Amino acid sequence: MEHKNRNKMKILVVDDDEKILFAFKQVFKKEGYACVVAKNGPEALERMISDKPEMIFMDISMPGLDGLETLQQMKARNTIVPVIMITGHGTMQTAIKAIQLGAFDYLTKPLDVAKVREVVRRVLSSAKSAALEGTTHLTFKAEYSDRYELIGKSGRMQEVYKLIGSISTTTNHTSVLIVGESGTGKELVARAIHAHSSNPDEPFVGINCTVLPESLLESELFGHEKGAFTGAVERKIGKFEIAQRGTIFLDEIGDLSSSFQQKLLRVLQEREFERIGGNEIIHVEGRIITATNRDIEHDVRQGKFRKDLFYRFNVVPIHLPLLRERRNDVPLLANYFLSRYNIQLKKSIKGFSNESMLLLQSYRYPGNVRELENIIERAVMLTKGDLILAEVLKDVLDPASQKVPSLPVSGSTFKKSRAQILAMFEKQYLLDQLNKHHGNVTASAKASGMTRQNFQRLLTRNKIVARSFRG
Repeated sequence: MEHKNRNKMKILVVDDDEKILFAFKQVFKKEGYACVVAKNGPEALERMISDKPEMIFMDISMPGLDGLETLQQMKARNTIVPVIMITGHGTMQTAIKAIQLGAFDYLTKPLDVAKVREVVRRVLSSAKSAALEGTTHLTFKAEYSDRYELIGKSGRMQEVYKLIGSISTTTNHTSVLIVGESGTGKELVARAIHAHSSNPDEPFVGINCTVLPESLLESELFGHEKGAFTGAVERKIGKFEIAQRGTIFLDEIGDLSSSFQQKLLRVLQEREFERIGGNEIIHVEGRIITATNRDIEHDVRQGKFRKDLFYRFNVVPIHLPLLRERRNDVPLLANYFLSRYNIQLKKSIKGFSNESMLLLQSYRYPGNVRELENIIERAVMLTKGDLILAEVLKDVLDPASQKVPSLPVSGSTFKKSRAQILAMFEKQYLLDQLNKHHGNVTASAKASGMTRQNFQRLLTRNKIVARSFRG
């Protein structure tokens, strides 16, 4: 019965590349689907009417009417057909815009056949509800400032971009929790959500919850009335009030005291508060985005963080990858920072030597993207010629200094300490192999000298998803 239903599924593929069209035809023929093709946007719109496809794969870069413009016209006609966008240049902007315009998903070239099949299966199980929801998506509202650009084409970052696109079409009542180590770009993600929301011209107000003592933090967030306490010589408007219908970003919320957690819980539950010393009810209209570099779910289990507050924050979680988990993005980031500091430092450096780029890609980056940026700024400052050479980087990226790392031993006994170090090695080894082989489990297992089954068992034990490394 399932195969019979498959034969009824008609898929439209839109691309100006004959090789891509042929490849899709072969894949879908093998899967038992009917495949029709179009070579440009206008032809795709015609096929929508004549062939009535139930699913569409469409390239973004096409001459004349490009894929995003074609998608916009399809949605303007109230189509409920799921559309999967394809591009060879996966940037944050195109990924977010595709999702905002109502795309079901977004794939980057070179295409992974397994990923195409997976998307088709997801469409088969949820196309109706997903497509109906897609018709309510907002249009793209604002260009994004280069100052806060997120850079990366890896599979992990593409997933982050798609989440940003989905979140930015929701109401401000939808809270977001961003989890990631220091330097992974948590504030950049928060600003991207704000910049692509329906209220990008409203204030974005950020505060690090660990910078101020609790007594001052309460006044900073909620404000106070004149005379509310010693030193309150005039009324102060708090961050929640300043944000209006924009965004308030609370960084490092994992370090808040239990008493302050209770105060924040009421704000999220009731969407209202009073200034310190005041009786006026002030409504919270902005989106609340929180961030932490802690394992906050562990803190919840340990009773160190309120479970009810965590669930209020964690409506939509975004987990940011470490830079060493997306090494393929290092050249892209390095060149981006080179361009930025060429301008700031009035230099005209053309690029990196092969040896220097190898050094950059082999480093582990405990400080993540922020550390890479600092390294490139220093290199631009010290470089006199046209290329950044390895000699300029070796002081901070010397491979010899990484061969004997300082191990974070914390176990109380030799046995526990050894188990801890082996567990860390195992996870990092798996991550390095998946990065090297772009998420291909078979190739990673072969290079590791183990069976695919054993390699997959280790991935499962370490909660690593191989497909997130593709792209």
